Amino acid sequence: MIDWNPVTVKRWQRFRRLRRAWWSLWILTSLYLISLIAELLCNNTPLLVCFDGHYYVPLVHFYPEDAFLHNGRQTRPDYQQIQSHPLFKDQPGNFILFPPVPCGPYENVAPATIPLTETVTLAFRPEPHVASVTLSPDLSITRSANTAFFFEPSSEELRGQAFTNLWSIPPAIKEAIAIRLQNRAALAISATSVNLANPRLEAELSLPEFNPRETAPSAIRLTLRENTSRSPFPHGSVSWNAQMQRTSSSFAPWATLSPETQADLTAFATQGLSNSMPPRILEIKGSPYVVTATKSEVRWPYPPVKGHWMGIDSSGRDVLARILYGLRTSLTFGFLLVILAMVLGTALGAIQGYFGNHVDMVGQRFTEIWSALPFLYVMILLGAVYGRGFILLLVCYAIFNWIGISYYVRAEFLRLRHLPFVEAARSLGLPHHTIIFRHILPNSLTPLITFFPFSLVGAIGSLAALDYLGFGLPPPTPSWGELLQQAQQFRWAWWLILYPALALFIVMLLGVFVGEGIRNVYDPRPKTKFK
Repeated sequence: MIDWNPVTVKRWQRFRRLRRAWWSLWILTSLYLISLIAELLCNNTPLLVCFDGHYYVPLVHFYPEDAFLHNGRQTRPDYQQIQSHPLFKDQPGNFILFPPVPCGPYENVAPATIPLTETVTLAFRPEPHVASVTLSPDLSITRSANTAFFFEPSSEELRGQAFTNLWSIPPAIKEAIAIRLQNRAALAISATSVNLANPRLEAELSLPEFNPRETAPSAIRLTLRENTSRSPFPHGSVSWNAQMQRTSSSFAPWATLSPETQADLTAFATQGLSNSMPPRILEIKGSPYVVTATKSEVRWPYPPVKGHWMGIDSSGRDVLARILYGLRTSLTFGFLLVILAMVLGTALGAIQGYFGNHVDMVGQRFTEIWSALPFLYVMILLGAVYGRGFILLLVCYAIFNWIGISYYVRAEFLRLRHLPFVEAARSLGLPHHTIIFRHILPNSLTPLITFFPFSLVGAIGSLAALDYLGFGLPPPTPSWGELLQQAQQFRWAWWLILYPALALFIVMLLGVFVGEGIRNVYDPRPKTKFK
């Protein structure tokens, strides 16, 4: 039996009375224990195989494919295919017991295993009208092309008219035209303009990049592009299933199309079910639309479906498995980092605080210089020289993470080294290491214990940030930061944003609750009231 200090027992009982911190500790501990047995929960390797009256445990021992199919192959077997092989399934008594989630963190999901409803979708995208006008130095029109949509007069009637009387010209466009007429280099530029006769009609005026010529130009060509964002029907789609029954429609003008046009588009969608069809142009209410037929298919990343409850990432791997294994990686890295950083910080802070004088002064100057080193640059340099790895990241982060805790330990030792029990130990002739580790250190553990949960939260967040930036663990290590980095590339994949961010938020919140409870336990006045 351990003879606990009464003060420690009292603090432990006080911590248990803090329900939020107590349950947070149990939940966080349970999550970590679950992550330690992740192979039993998420794995593409079976837990147990019964074949031909013999039992196999592939999770513990390697068995070649020849052991089950007798084909002479000594490679790693695909147990999903073995389960459906006639030689295996036709024999009664054979079975394969997979984990609850039969997907590993490194396994690429076969597209054929994804339940997919065969559909075809016609996407309608407005095609903007484009015209060009050639302007003289006084901004009168000398030549025009395809201007019927933008101007009421015909091309012949436009010649000689001032463009400023028909469309507004932003000052930036006027300045760009003047620069080009002076035969000076200019970058490409564009700006929004409004038709003076019809303010609802907007267009984008643009000028290409200009390089000086031998002679200055006498006219400038200006391009007008319709602003389709203000179109009453900017975009939409219509979907059919395999039986060519319309399942959804988000394109408002569909109901107003003639029966012949609808039949023609339905035939176009039918062809899109079996063949890849090029886009076609369709005019609806005087506006051209690009119609594209797209057949439903499995593409990574893929949203949550049965068997993959949190979706699939951009490499075809199960997100749930990646999050569970990433939980183990994050908590293990956090625990090891905090322990290593606290050992370094405690040792250096204890030496400075105990000896003081010149030792303390030299130690403080060294700490200040070391804290000024750019951690991220050092990580990039060492990663480029030695390669990215768990141990390298842990050591590099630990040698920069000890600074904060060393200040607190140094302050505790400076406070305790002149107390009577330390003076008594010195009078008895005890060596320095005995006084430091047996007498002073046990009385200065308060900052170590209270800061441990918060340091753990910071370590987990730092690992996620480094993985997000690409300077963390090497791929394909499961990581929450790596999933969030994928979410930045595929912003429409909401499951890559929601589930990793939610896991990171929950773990960090639980750590903060535990740290808050420990801090309240060590508070000498937990129930102070102001009246």
